[in-house]
Amino acid sequence: MSASHEPRRFQSTVAYYQRYRLGYPDRLIARVARLSGLEAGDPVLDLGAGTGMLAVGFAKLGMAVTAMDPEPAMLAECEEAARAAGVTVCLRQGSSSDLSVSMGHFRLVTMGRSFHWMDRAATLEMLEHVVTQDGGVALFHDSHPPVAENSWFKVMREVQDRFGRSDEPHIKEQRSNHARYEPFLFASQFRQLDGLSVTVRQPLTIDDLVGRAFSMSACSREKLGDRADEFASVLSAALRELSPDGKFVEVAELVALLARRPGADA
Repeated sequence: MSASHEPRRFQSTVAYYQRYRLGYPDRLIARVARLSGLEAGDPVLDLGAGTGMLAVGFAKLGMAVTAMDPEPAMLAECEEAARAAGVTVCLRQGSSSDLSVSMGHFRLVTMGRSFHWMDRAATLEMLEHVVTQDGGVALFHDSHPPVAENSWFKVMREVQDRFGRSDEPHIKEQRSNHARYEPFLFASQFRQLDGLSVTVRQPLTIDDLVGRAFSMSACSREKLGDRADEFASVLSAALRELSPDGKFVEVAELVALLARRPGADA
């Protein structure tokens, strides 16, 4: 477990996460499934599943999905999302430290914006026993290219940093470039890497961006405490200064890094 890991740090973000966080496009999930060689009924584990953005996506493709997360409220939201999508997802409360061969074996283990919270080396070592020989691990994340339309992103980060985001251990790790996944993967059995990505463009409002900020544990309402309303006000004002009509555009790249054992395509 990483030094910055707190099992229930996302408890107060649940109401914002499903509504305001970037989802993973169906076509990206489908491409990962194809490259992984998945077939309907294959077992998939979504580790650190959150509200089920990946779990539901793979279940819609016919996979037998288990969603695992340490936060009960996240799993409840995942269950609701699965019900709304008309699919079934098996729910399991627990973190990466609870992985066990007793869970069975999986053709694919997915992690969406969650791998950096884990003891990465220990997690991959356990997954070597949990993932089938022809299976893999897929790490999903998003990034915002430095285009003019994403000028709001810098403004939001600056306000978040003023309210303590930059002091968070996982943020310091990211800025020191120690958060790259590749060194951990190359040191594991899963050292055949393939990257896939989809770029999206969508409109946003100030409410969307404030909600997005509150969906992040570093600036959650619980973390900010009695400064939460002040944070929302300062962020809204800064964004309004950038765009008086309160309208923005987001350009984002949704990325999946599929890691398999060498010779997986043979």
